Amino acid sequence: MNRKLGPSIPPSAIPSEREYFDRRRLLQALAASAAMIGGGIEVSAQASLPATPPLPPVPKFLRNAKLSTTEKPNTWEEITTYNNFYEFGLDKSDPFERSQNFRSRPWTVEVAGEAEVRGRFTLEDILKPHALEERVYRFRCVEAWSRIVPWLGFPLGDLLARFKPTSKAKFVEFTTLLDPKQMPGQRSGVLDWPYVEGLRIDEAMHPLALMVVGVYGKWLPNQSGAPLRLIVPWKYGFKSVKSIVRIRFTERQPATSWNLSAPDEYGFYANVNPAVDHPRWSQAKERRIGANFLASRIDTQPFNGYAAEVAGLYRGMDLRRFY
Repeated sequence: MNRKLGPSIPPSAIPSEREYFDRRRLLQALAASAAMIGGGIEVSAQASLPATPPLPPVPKFLRNAKLSTTEKPNTWEEITTYNNFYEFGLDKSDPFERSQNFRSRPWTVEVAGEAEVRGRFTLEDILKPHALEERVYRFRCVEAWSRIVPWLGFPLGDLLARFKPTSKAKFVEFTTLLDPKQMPGQRSGVLDWPYVEGLRIDEAMHPLALMVVGVYGKWLPNQSGAPLRLIVPWKYGFKSVKSIVRIRFTERQPATSWNLSAPDEYGFYANVNPAVDHPRWSQAKERRIGANFLASRIDTQPFNGYAAEVAGLYRGMDLRRFY
């Protein structure tokens, strides 16, 4: 069950926002120059893809103040141009730069496993019964950076209940699209693709777990996991699987991508815990994206600040063992 461990990125290698955005502007200029002279394998490959159909207007929504933090959200640019989405590459700028021609419509999701309602459903089938709401959540990455994001979505539990999971459904497995033509990062061996993540069924049904379709009142951009992604705000970001094409109810704990690749670094539960260090760095503090680089180290909160809501899910568990 061992998988190839891809390259690791220590916090010291993460640039400041000024360095990052300066570098991104330089890369965009170089890419534009290459396009003018007909260069670039990625540009040529993407140019051959059919155009994505236009999106319908975003339905009306209200902010869920009860489940939202009052902290100031990060800007659109900070949220959408500095991302982990290894399907498009390892650099934080790769998802933005390499996903612009990704086709997120039409889209279908397969539902399988221990549920009474199974089959293949269109994105419209998934969205139709649900009222969208905005929730401003803290988002904490395992690499010790964080931000505040106004996600647009609906409760994951409401969606899963529609499929009537059976008494055997103890876990829920989520799988990302496998399409190396559109997702150049999948041509690498950094992970055993497609990307797979999972939750215990009670975690998935918790009111804070959100099925996300937008951000800042707009449909999700490709680099952020369009058209359908998960947000579990009390867990590290790698649990929030993107571009979901399969939901499977299982009796046994699913084998997840990072846990298979590096089990000593990425546990199945992945609850934000400042008392449990990553093997190569401390998780006690974090750097808030958008803040001054030297002054942005803040204390990490247990369960990312959502302990009052979710700690009861893990009562009696050894959180150092079940990390």
